[in-house]
Parts: sequence; C-alpha cells; structure tokens
Amino acid sequence: MPTSAICIRRTGLVTSVGLNAAASCAAVRAKVTNPSETRFIDSEGERIMAHAVPLEKPWRGRAKLVRMAALALQECLAGVARERWDEIPLLLCVAEHERPGRLQGLDDLLFEELQDLLGARFSADSLVVAHGRVSVVVALAQAQRLIGGGVPLVLVAAVDSLLEWPTLGAYERGNRVLTAGNSNGFIPGEGAGALLVGVPGGPGVEGCLVCAGIGFGIEKAHIDTEEPLRGDGLSAAIEAGLAQAGCGMHDIDYRVTDLSGEQYYFKEATLALARTLRQRKESFDIWHPAECIGEAGAVAGVAALAVADAAGRRGYAPGPAVLVHMANDAGQRACAVMRFEEAVA
Repeated sequence: MPTSAICIRRTGLVTSVGLNAAASCAAVRAKVTNPSETRFIDSEGERIMAHAVPLEKPWRGRAKLVRMAALALQECLAGVARERWDEIPLLLCVAEHERPGRLQGLDDLLFEELQDLLGARFSADSLVVAHGRVSVVVALAQAQRLIGGGVPLVLVAAVDSLLEWPTLGAYERGNRVLTAGNSNGFIPGEGAGALLVGVPGGPGVEGCLVCAGIGFGIEKAHIDTEEPLRGDGLSAAIEAGLAQAGCGMHDIDYRVTDLSGEQYYFKEATLALARTLRQRKESFDIWHPAECIGEAGAVAGVAALAVADAAGRRGYAPGPAVLVHMANDAGQRACAVMRFEEAVA
C-alpha cells in the first residue's frame, strides 16, 4: 500500500494542566505545572508527587483511561459528523508490553470499552499500537499507508497512566521517580490525546502541521543495560526522518521531545544532536511538555505533536519546521519531521 502526505487537522488533549488541547497547550507554553501528592509512599516514607488528571469522579485503572480517551476523542472529532465516525480508523496508542505493572485489557477490552462509552464504532482498519512513547510515530506511519490507500481521515489517539502502584512502585524501586532522595528521575503522570489526520490542503482546510518524514532506530544501550550510551538508535531515527523529509538538521527550527527528567534521556538527546547537526545554529530550542504534564507514557508523543500544532497555528513557534523525537525503555527510537504549512488562499 502506498504512503501519502499527511497532516494534523485537529487535536484533542487531556492532561493534568488542562482538559482540552487549548488549555493544555497554553499551560505548556506558560510552563504551568501542578503536581500533587498521591496516596503512595516512597522508600523514604514520603508521599510521591504526580501529575493526576482531575475528573469528576475518582475513577481508577482502565475505567479512568477510557474516560480520558473519550474526552480527547470527542474534542478531536467535534467537527466530524457522528454518522461518519464508523468510516474512520482509530489507531489507539497504549503502554508497551514490557511496562512494569501494565494494566490488563489494554490490547482488547480498552478499545471496546471506549467505543461503548462513545456510543460509536470505528473502521475495521482500527488497531491498537502498544509501543509506549514511540507509539505515536508508529501510528503516523500506519496512517500514511491508510491514507495512501484511499482512507480520507485517520484518528491517532493515546491514553496512559503511570499512577497505578504496580507500575509506580517498580519505577520507584528502580530509582527512576523524582523524590526528595532522588533528583535523577521523573514525576509520573497520565492523560490522553488525539490527532485527526488527513491529507494537506483542500477547500476549507486551514494551515496544518504536515508530516514530512518519519524515522525509526534501535538503541542497544537502552536505559536498563550497562552498555556505553552513544546515541546510535536516536541518531539513526533522526537521520532517516531527515532523509525522508529531504532536509538537514540545520533546517529544523526547534524540537519537541518526550524528555521527562532522567539524565539518561537528556544525554542521549545531546549525543544525537551532536551526531546529526552538521552546520552551526545560533539557537535550537528544545521543548519537553513532560515538565508540565509529567511522564505520561504513550501520551507523550501525541502531546508533543499537539503542542507543535498549537505553536504553528497561534504563531509562537520559532519557525515552521519542527523535529519530534521519542524513545522508550525497550530501546525503540522514533522521529517525525513536521512542517507547519499555511493555508493557500
């Protein structure tokens, strides 16, 4: 099946700093953050801080995931007639299978429960993408193939939470959670997001964030190994994405990533930049929404693209070209080269 040029038509986002995309992206732009105490205790006897999404009832587990995802999808589909929803494939991004304490039912029950809550059915081309933080780029690649095959619109959605104790406890015992006794860690979070993807241009279509290139790589020295980190996997992903986009790293105006506080991933991003940037730049912004919404797993990629989309539409991006890169703990690396293109009158 051929690939096709695709762009983000509309976004939806549910985070700890906003229950819609406009509020969440404005909070990220202003660097607003609001972690709160959880009921969980770390090894020092202190309460663990987290970025929890405030819903009307204290749902937990899969029940909360379903409701967060439904909110994001309803926002994203606000301009699409409900009778057309069953024509749209839903690519649902969730936690990777290697995730400690992964909830049961993410690969089958979650999708059905989401359809039931929305009172709708999606296309038979729908599928679950279980690759954690890199899921969104895997889903974009699938969306390219579907749209190239004649599907007009594709939904890319993500939902995740690190606020269940089997997951949070494993990360805390591994010294990966930010606590009073550990500065090299992340603040856990949760949320949901959605992207309505279609072809660029067309009557009535405003400017949109176009996907110019996608790349993938594998990092052998991932966070759970003791091999020396050289940034090979992320560098390979970036090089592949840039090659497909027909540009160099120096042509990129800024970056949005899934970095969430751990030194390993910041070091990897620095190494990858050193290996891919071959012309000097005066400045090269790097944005990481996790500083506001926490480490939200599979949601990180959708949040990054929603932030870049808002920056392009509202005119505060450093330029039209943005590189989004993601990494998961299993060693998978992914990159999407995006460009905001204004509507042609």
